[in-house]
Amino acid sequence: MREREQASAAVSATIDEARASDYTEPLARAVPAQNGAETPHDAFAAAAAALNFTGEQAPIRVEEEAEKAPAPTRRSHASAALRTPFRRFAGATASLASVGAVALLALGTALPLAASALEPAATSETAAAAETDSVASAESELQAYVSSEDVAEAQLMRVEGYEAATFSEMAEADGISTSGAFFENDPTADIQWPFAVGTSMSSPYGYRWGRLHEGIDFTPGDGAPVQAVADGVVRIATEAGGAYGVNVYIDHVIDGQVVTSHYAHMQYGSLRVTAGQTVEVGDVIGLTGNTGRSYGAHMHFEIRIGGTAIDPLPWLETYANTHYSDDEAAEVATAEADQLGAEVTEAE
Repeated sequence: MREREQASAAVSATIDEARASDYTEPLARAVPAQNGAETPHDAFAAAAAALNFTGEQAPIRVEEEAEKAPAPTRRSHASAALRTPFRRFAGATASLASVGAVALLALGTALPLAASALEPAATSETAAAAETDSVASAESELQAYVSSEDVAEAQLMRVEGYEAATFSEMAEADGISTSGAFFENDPTADIQWPFAVGTSMSSPYGYRWGRLHEGIDFTPGDGAPVQAVADGVVRIATEAGGAYGVNVYIDHVIDGQVVTSHYAHMQYGSLRVTAGQTVEVGDVIGLTGNTGRSYGAHMHFEIRIGGTAIDPLPWLETYANTHYSDDEAAEVATAEADQLGAEVTEAE
């Protein structure tokens, strides 16, 4: 305590001395050191020296106390846990699961790398395939079908107001059988065959069963539509035709003379024309049937000139599929009006 009081007195004396001299002199003064040497210090240093304050923290002796304390004994919980069979099994399973997780992690890391390595090759293959497809598509667009010379093309029908159609399609739509067809018809001609498409024939013109068969028998099938062979005027249209059954007579002017076409054995109720009616070539007048003295569905066809029946087949082969010029068509119309009468009705 005395030493502290002396140090405090020394500090006070020093401060008073500094105030007295108006701080014109240095505050440092000689303070006797512990070893007898004089060392210059300021007032704070002198006070610290008087109080034995060095600024250093005394080391704590922990090591000696730790050495003296007995070391704790710890039992390994892992070793204790593995002593039972079940726990050993559980530990092994956990170890295997850990190894599996590590393997999956490594595989998941490697797969993206492998995929990225293969991606350029796959991309190049895809691009090559796309290029091949585009070339093939371009070639297919530029290609055209070319048939050999010996390939026969289906004949087309082109009629004003109708789309193009093959004769076979038209025959199928109309119910006409083309099996055994012996002729071809031009549906755009001014003189035609009595059916729109070629069909078969069962009996020709000539003597049969001791009497003259005055026409030819077409066999297009029951219900096949029968058409007018040329423009003309209906003279007779009846269902009470005796041996002819349902039949129609049409007068035409061909090569300056009156030619009559006769159609027989048609179905009851199928007539589409009446006497005195004007018809045009190709107009349907009735349907093929089996009426009158008939032994199967067919259409008996005749050509009469001056009231006398002639062989219709040569006449059809001569005139059918004929096209008139404009002047010829005008002459025929005038002749029909003069020779067949002007008082006629229009075709239905």
